[in-house]
Amino acid sequence: MASERASSEEWQYTESSGGDDDMDYELATEDSATPSSYTEDGEDDDEAEGDDEVGTTLYYDAEEGTFVTANGDQIVFETEETVDEVVEEDESEDGTQTPTVASSAAAASTAPTTPAVETRPTISATQQQILRLLQQAGIQSVFTSGTRGGSRRQRGVADDAPEDDDAPGFWSADRYRRRRPKFVGDRYPKVPSEEGSKLMASGQFGTNDRCSHTACGEPLSDRTQYKRRRVSYRMLDRELGVENRGRSRALNALATQEMIPGSKADMIINANAPCYSGQFSEDGSFFFACGRDFKVRMYDTRNPYDWRYYKTVNYYGGQWTITDASLSPDNRHLAYSSISSRVCLAPTDPADDSEPTQLDFSDMGGGGSRGGGGWGRRGGHFGIWSLRYSGDGSEIVAGTSDYSVYVYDIESQRSILRIPGHSDDVNAVCFGDKMSPHILYSGSDDTTLKVWDRRSLSSMRPAGMFLGHTEGLTYIDSKGDGRYVISNGKDQTCKLWDLRRMISTDDAEKIDPRDHTTSFDYRFAPYDEGSHTPHPNDCSLVTFRGHRVLKTLIRCHFSPLGSTNQRYIYSGSHDGKIYVWNLDGTIKSKISVIEATRNCRPSEDYAGRGDYYESSGQWKTIVRDCSWHPSAPVIAATSWNGNDHTVGTCTVHSWNDGVGSDEVGDEEDGEDVASFANKDSLGSTPMGARVTAQLRHDGRFYGMPQARRGMTARTRSVRERLGGIWGGVDDDE
Repeated sequence: MASERASSEEWQYTESSGGDDDMDYELATEDSATPSSYTEDGEDDDEAEGDDEVGTTLYYDAEEGTFVTANGDQIVFETEETVDEVVEEDESEDGTQTPTVASSAAAASTAPTTPAVETRPTISATQQQILRLLQQAGIQSVFTSGTRGGSRRQRGVADDAPEDDDAPGFWSADRYRRRRPKFVGDRYPKVPSEEGSKLMASGQFGTNDRCSHTACGEPLSDRTQYKRRRVSYRMLDRELGVENRGRSRALNALATQEMIPGSKADMIINANAPCYSGQFSEDGSFFFACGRDFKVRMYDTRNPYDWRYYKTVNYYGGQWTITDASLSPDNRHLAYSSISSRVCLAPTDPADDSEPTQLDFSDMGGGGSRGGGGWGRRGGHFGIWSLRYSGDGSEIVAGTSDYSVYVYDIESQRSILRIPGHSDDVNAVCFGDKMSPHILYSGSDDTTLKVWDRRSLSSMRPAGMFLGHTEGLTYIDSKGDGRYVISNGKDQTCKLWDLRRMISTDDAEKIDPRDHTTSFDYRFAPYDEGSHTPHPNDCSLVTFRGHRVLKTLIRCHFSPLGSTNQRYIYSGSHDGKIYVWNLDGTIKSKISVIEATRNCRPSEDYAGRGDYYESSGQWKTIVRDCSWHPSAPVIAATSWNGNDHTVGTCTVHSWNDGVGSDEVGDEEDGEDVASFANKDSLGSTPMGARVTAQLRHDGRFYGMPQARRGMTARTRSVRERLGGIWGGVDDDE
């Protein structure tokens, strides 16, 4: 029965005391104008009016996605729109069909012989009341289960709302969890992977130590093999000229690929905003780091152990953060993006202080955006999540929030291609081959990784697809040989793909990705691996697990050829570590950035600066991006830090064969903390040097008294909010 009360009535929310996952909603009392006064005994409104007690408590059944009373009666909401009543045809004894309203399972089990019409209790709710319910966690699935995902606009999310990280926006409507049938079997591929082991043995990924047995054919002991894997042993064999020249080259390769950087940080660069990405150039002579303060800082890394500060460039008028950056092959220009259709192109020469050039990716030629016919969808505005330079430096490919892939020609200064090929945000793009611009990869929140051949795009259909992730993709990286590519996914897996095993477009288009995803919102909750259901059409070669892809678009990479023979896959993680995997899926090493950065700056620098989340009071680190130096055993990690992720660090980790005795504060070194600033260069300082973004020593980072406080936390927070206008906070202040 529908209530005739005013539409301004509201719900009262009460937390469940039973400790279960159900959400309890209690109807308000007579004084607070309840939507309905239906009682547990099924009395009508007239009989219930004399009762002064509180109305019925409704329980939300998360498994069934319905509201029920304490007796198990299902409650149906009727909105202001016309809702067709669901009826069932019950067959009577004489064979006639009698329409009856569907009842609960308990009522059906005790149904009388003669069919009778049973009315289900209904509650009238206005649109505003339903929207209030949607703001409570878990309730949105009642009303969105029929939409099957759809676009961000269909889900009630603004198109320009930041989809990754902790950006403010529509919390409850952005993603929903889709209920799927129970799965029986292995939820993840076994480790070590058979396919990965074959790749390791093939020599395509690194060099293998063939000498695992003695001359008589007996296997070497584990201790002997361990000693032979040590770098000193490899170098001794090389210098003594053991075996032939080919073996000498193999010994070099075996030695270098075992040099995995350690957790002890050589240097900690402190920034006053979270760091989103950072990469070495292809020749290792240059490094850049992007932050949420709309600054990109550049460093000279020709000596990877002795960095020098180059310059800082800004993104004026950006939205929320700098999302990505890409360096031209000749290291002369850096392209960087924000949640905007414009990309900044800045010179890297420290002597060139000219303003960055703005490249409008919405300009498709013809005198206006999107071919000159106006400003396109939503006024030509879209955000760019990912950027990549082509191998020859003439084009830039971008993945955007309007579900498209753009190719921008730098010479003509306009976009020459737009591929509207996805049904959700395109979070990652890359070229398949450094030597050819024809093959493109794009990874999206629609869970697909698509392959595009620009030579056959007349129908705007992909050349093929990779299916296997059950949640959205956060990053993709190509090996550069036109064959292998890896991807990070919100299903907490990293996958290796082979172009020869992709699914044809005709077959892939028959598979609806929404049937195999829960649209997990990785920003606000951990992933339930116990309920993970593998994709039935998974065509990946190897699945890598152990890391956490939460809160932001965490990135993964192939290890470089020069320093590791591309032996490994590595990725950042939400738990503050860098995970390094062998090709068979086993974990080779973990680099703990959170331990290296703990207490690396005074708490007043970041305490109380959280804008959207309550601070937990403990130091936390998210490694969002990491980069392996192409010719040295050095990894640079760019991270979010602090008890609420409001500051950032760029840490430099090198291989030291387990030696870390010269850490800051270690009395055995005889190093005075204050003497760090007196060194000729950073390369001559002990491990653990703590510097500003301009590579200047700050005594406060070592626990020394602060001579001048500078800005308060409140002032710094206000300056950061205005960073898009004034270029952010100066790290020297």
